[in-house]
Amino acid sequence: MARTFDAVIIGGGIVGTATGYYLSKKGLRVAVIEKGFLASGSTGRCISGIRQQFTTRSSILIAMESVRIFKSLSEELELDVEWHQGGYLLLAHSVEKEKVLRETIKIQRGLGLKVDYITSEEAKEVVPGLNTEGLLGAAWCPYDGQANPFLVVDGYGRGIRKKKGEVISFCKVTAIRKGKNFELRTTTEKFEAPVVVNAAGPWISEVGAMLGLKIPAEPERHEALITERWSKFLEPMIVDYRADGCYFQQLHSTGQLIGCYTPDPKVPGKDLSSTSEFLREMGRRMVRILPRVAEIRVLRQWSGSYTMSPDGSPIVGESDVENFYIAGAMSGHGFMFGPGIGRCLAELITEGRSPIDISEFDPARDFGRVEALK
Repeated sequence: MARTFDAVIIGGGIVGTATGYYLSKKGLRVAVIEKGFLASGSTGRCISGIRQQFTTRSSILIAMESVRIFKSLSEELELDVEWHQGGYLLLAHSVEKEKVLRETIKIQRGLGLKVDYITSEEAKEVVPGLNTEGLLGAAWCPYDGQANPFLVVDGYGRGIRKKKGEVISFCKVTAIRKGKNFELRTTTEKFEAPVVVNAAGPWISEVGAMLGLKIPAEPERHEALITERWSKFLEPMIVDYRADGCYFQQLHSTGQLIGCYTPDPKVPGKDLSSTSEFLREMGRRMVRILPRVAEIRVLRQWSGSYTMSPDGSPIVGESDVENFYIAGAMSGHGFMFGPGIGRCLAELITEGRSPIDISEFDPARDFGRVEALK
């Protein structure tokens, strides 16, 4: 006998739990099905940053919505999610990158985001000790921030349970059939619901294929590291867009530095191995930007998946199969987009429209407009 719900969410990361939580607030009885434990996929492997500086309208608006949610999320979930507004500093070492940042700031300001282009000397005031050699300037938004992904997901999960929903861990979906309702087979039991949300992260394409859908989303490996605790000295996330750049921040809650970089060449697939090359190279890149970090020791490293769409923007909305929704291909921005996407998708499912224009995330789009600040 299948267990029945108003909606089943496949995936227990930030996007799945946020969507489940906001659907629960709408009065739906929700089940979140996760093949591992909550946040065991990409969410639990991210570096906790939350920014609003993007180049496409939908991404900027959804990120701004997420920040509005994060500001009061600890109070709403009755759990400290370690939200801290330390900002993001995006560095420009080339005329081309400077042009991109200046042009996108105009778009961002037009949508209400408070962001400025500052000189290299002003950037050094934001980050004392910053190496400004070759630095032309930077985009600076002090209203970006950070939070703890494990606590956020746990809080959403608790909220779902409080509203009589369920979070089922270590339960992998193996087949989906569409009849009057959706029938889902898993490794442990069967489920039935009129609405299903595919928020399966790196496995979003495989889940879609169960209903004959081709979702253009491909995971690729990104490595990360975290250091020992250190006295507080760094407020923003520093983003170095050079080919051999990186991005890192100091966690407000622990004082640890956490960061990563985009590999070149890319490493496609779901391989989550770690390399000594990354450890050496990441250290070099961090010290080049901020020499004072040279004395801080690395504690551990790991890998996670960025599930990429062809244009670098999420794929969110109803699929060609009625009442089967896609919420994935976050392209490395799932944690920062998750709360906003969850709230908007819940509105779309229950009210027929999203309060924020997310048309640029439409699964049926042509993927022609590329996000320039990935």
